[in-house]
Amino acid sequence: MTEQRRTVRDGYDSLAEEYFDRRNDDPEWVLTELTDRLDPRDRVLDAGCGQGVPVMNTLASEFDTVGLDFSASQLRLARTNVRGATLVQGDMTALPFVRDSFDGICAFYSLIHIPVDEHEQVISEFARVLSPRGYLLATVGGDAWEGSNPDWLDTGVEMQWSFPSIEETYEMLDRVGFEVVGEFVVDDEIGSEFPFVLAQYDPS
Repeated sequence: MTEQRRTVRDGYDSLAEEYFDRRNDDPEWVLTELTDRLDPRDRVLDAGCGQGVPVMNTLASEFDTVGLDFSASQLRLARTNVRGATLVQGDMTALPFVRDSFDGICAFYSLIHIPVDEHEQVISEFARVLSPRGYLLATVGGDAWEGSNPDWLDTGVEMQWSFPSIEETYEMLDRVGFEVVGEFVVDDEIGSEFPFVLAQYDPS
């Protein structure tokens, strides 16, 4: 594990309760861009599920949902906050699932913490575990940026982010076999503004 990823994991472990308090109970409207394209009881992966609110609990009410995170503290909260979902501690660069396991994947504010040189590896893992014609909805970066905040959310905890430009992300998605079918900008309640992309996997 890289130093950056260890910092992110340890950061979310340390501020699990504070982050939970800052999150809104209402899922971002953009989630419907994925869920409207799925059938009831389809299997969905929430990659970087955190404490399970507001995204995974929404998914679990309608779909066969699996939440994955590498922060043990975040998953501990998720077990309390979400009923009906399977929770797995793991790494997005090496997903602990077999090929074609899911019909949809969402990655809200998680891919943007992965070092840039590992983004394509993560996208390839998403493709591996998605069924053909499955959908990915992910938060990405607009302009390329890497940086950290030593006092994120005024907690004294360091957090780091890393992402290429959205054009580079599109190129990665295309190389792996995804077709982008939508792009949306979301104002997060924590004070950030990030683009989301919706992409469909077509291995043919």
